[in-house]
Amino acid sequence: MAKLYLIPTTLGDTSIEKVLPPDLTQLISTIPVFIVENLRTARRFLKKMNPDIVIDDLTFFELNQHTDKKEISRFLEPSRNGLDIGIISEAGCPGVADPGADVVRIAHIRNIQVVPLVGPSSILLALMASGMSGQNFAFNGYLPIKNPEKAAQIKMLENRMQTEGQTQIFIETPYRNAQLLDELVKNCDPKTMLCIAVDITLDTEFIRCKPVSYWKTNIPDIQKRPAIFMIGKV
Repeated sequence: MAKLYLIPTTLGDTSIEKVLPPDLTQLISTIPVFIVENLRTARRFLKKMNPDIVIDDLTFFELNQHTDKKEISRFLEPSRNGLDIGIISEAGCPGVADPGADVVRIAHIRNIQVVPLVGPSSILLALMASGMSGQNFAFNGYLPIKNPEKAAQIKMLENRMQTEGQTQIFIETPYRNAQLLDELVKNCDPKTMLCIAVDITLDTEFIRCKPVSYWKTNIPDIQKRPAIFMIGKV
């Protein structure tokens, strides 16, 4: 029976061996069909993982914000012929802050076995390194871009953290990191703990958890770098 594999990728320019076990690279090398967020980077990832892979022998479907949802069902058609399919996102784990959930939902409807593979998730790695509650947390994705909506959202999440003890996790487009940090410093209580995790798994990795008051005078260089932000209790 054909399977749908959820394939994590590196979080940046790092070696495959650092984040994926060898037996998984062997398994991925046998998959003939891929649903990918970006065709070019997916091909580069596969070739980096196994230089012997013949890319032209593989079938690719692109799944991103431009994909017509009516087309997604078609991506799973090769499974009817017994062909395994892999989903590859741009970075990290498919379906977690990345495309893939719609494909997985359809796979369950069609009784296709879904197999999540081991690999890096920036969200979980950041949470692990924060010292904040890993028993009660929420990933909120992107906050509103503009005020007053952004400020209101920050205050709402902080209140939830304070009343429920729930760690609040969110992300931002890398070129807006500095603006988000500025809004957090302006709108959060100085005693609220804020964790910033940048370039996770890379040589330039930066993870620090300090009160908001600390960040007011210690602004890190995080602009245009993939980052995870968390507010919580430690």
